[in-house]
Amino acid sequence: MQNFLLSLLALAAIVPQVNGADKEEAPDTPGETKRVRWATLPPVRQNTYRISRMNDNPTIDADWNKTAWKNVTPITLEYYMGKVPEHQPKVQAKVAYDDHSIYLIWKVEDNFVLAKRTKNQQDIWRDSCVEFFFTPCSDPKELGYFNLETNCCGAKLFGTHFSEGEDYKFTTDDFAAVVTANSLKGPIGTEIVNPTVWTLEYKIPFSVLEKAAKVQHPAPGVKWRCNFYKCADDASHPHWLTWSPVTHAEPSFHRPEYFGILEFE
Repeated sequence: MQNFLLSLLALAAIVPQVNGADKEEAPDTPGETKRVRWATLPPVRQNTYRISRMNDNPTIDADWNKTAWKNVTPITLEYYMGKVPEHQPKVQAKVAYDDHSIYLIWKVEDNFVLAKRTKNQQDIWRDSCVEFFFTPCSDPKELGYFNLETNCCGAKLFGTHFSEGEDYKFTTDDFAAVVTANSLKGPIGTEIVNPTVWTLEYKIPFSVLEKAAKVQHPAPGVKWRCNFYKCADDASHPHWLTWSPVTHAEPSFHRPEYFGILEFE
């Protein structure tokens, strides 16, 4: 028996460990935890996130720990695009809805934080930025999609990409209606190199979206398609992170074919 057990142990030592989830493992970065991975090829199954109703009409104040969000399960951005990022921030988001709006809150455990843009519709993706790309129906091919990109200090880029008619141009009043709160104040022209946790929260009224496209209002069983992203193109440690995996060779966010599923409860 002893010889048999020794033989089994020896065999286990030479059998390679198989992990089919990753094409390429991100290397360890000093002082950071390895958090993200490459999506498999062929594409893995797209992610699904179940969204609960917002019970209250919460004050939008970027407080990740407040009661309104306490029982909402967060998503985490687990994949990267492009080269393996040296800096791998931990990025989480929570989403909820009511009869009038969709709510999002972000929490980013970051380094090398930058926010030079202070006005809406500037090149927000160049700063430390989180992005919500979504189509308010079950098929982006049928309708198109919105992209809402927000830097860590609250400046936004809001765009539309729809198959019919001209893309809608959001007005000053539209931006004011998307109530936003952010924990960091800008501008941040010189990077905050040290570890920094920042939060961002906003409420998007359906009435604003309906100016640009037909919206399938959330209700139990309704599905939208979306993806969540994090980037910082102009930072000293750029990165392009995504929630639902994108297997395009280069960073490319405008890829609705890779959108995951938002399923409303």
